[in-house]
Amino acid sequence: MNVTIKDIAKEAGVSYSTVSKALNDSPLVKEVTKRKILRVAEDMGYEPNLAAKQLVRKKTEVIGLIWPTIERIVLASLVSNISKAFESTPYSMILSVEDVDTATDTFKKFQVDGMIVFEESNDDPVDNDSIPMIAYGVSSTDHRSYPIIDANHEAAMQQAVEYLYRLGHKSIVYVGHIDTNDSLQKEKVEGYQKAMTNTGLSNHVQSIDTEGLGWFDGYYAVEQLLQQENPPTAIIGGSYDISGGILRALREKGISIPHDMSLISYDNIPQMATMEMPMTCIGVPVDELAEEIVHGIIEHIESNQPDAFIKKLSPTLTERQTCGPA
Repeated sequence: MNVTIKDIAKEAGVSYSTVSKALNDSPLVKEVTKRKILRVAEDMGYEPNLAAKQLVRKKTEVIGLIWPTIERIVLASLVSNISKAFESTPYSMILSVEDVDTATDTFKKFQVDGMIVFEESNDDPVDNDSIPMIAYGVSSTDHRSYPIIDANHEAAMQQAVEYLYRLGHKSIVYVGHIDTNDSLQKEKVEGYQKAMTNTGLSNHVQSIDTEGLGWFDGYYAVEQLLQQENPPTAIIGGSYDISGGILRALREKGISIPHDMSLISYDNIPQMATMEMPMTCIGVPVDELAEEIVHGIIEHIESNQPDAFIKKLSPTLTERQTCGPA
């Protein structure tokens, strides 16, 4: 038999309303009374009716997250950090690996308070006008009716090029997924091209399309890179997985890193430090990115006048063992 608030009130010798206030941590109930009621509730095995509580408050304190793929380590790390960031808030997170439309319909059934989306595979704004939403994506001239957390790929590429240039490198190639609808990947290569021009290296702009974001995509791109008459002295890898493949292929071919060739990777996750060579990397640290996404969606939900803001973050360059003088 379920224990009710009335049962607790009878056992504790107080009114029904006093129990209700105590269980909701109301300051209107004296601390000694509140402790007594909580002790009685625990002894009786009381479990709150969350559904009823949600009806009263008109909030579920649940946020839905749409995960675009379970195959990439960086996104897995980001989702794990987002889940961890929610632990210090009143909110919980549920996860969907379905497409945006299907996931949105599912979240509506769960009556989530908000939704987090990764804008990777579609340049078009997400069509959703019923659930407060925030996106991890890029700033755009297109109108967005929801906030965007932008990891500032352009600034990351500028820092990477300038760092390599200070080490004496001029022949710097970008290796990543180029021919794609993924706006995040497109901004990386565009940021690289702009950075090379800004640094006075416009004559050395050179990109290789991996045609994917996986480890083997980076691995096989090295063959094309080394067939060039004048191979570059430095490489910017477009992602953690791509750079891992590049690193393995170069070492198999007897190319010493960083003595023969330097390698810096986009993405800034702890796993960079435990690769077969600790990888120099550029990007917003994944824990910081997760905190900003969680803070942004909660702010968007709880604001009386939520705005479609854009927040650009500041990338961090982490030096390790894969970059050296030209």
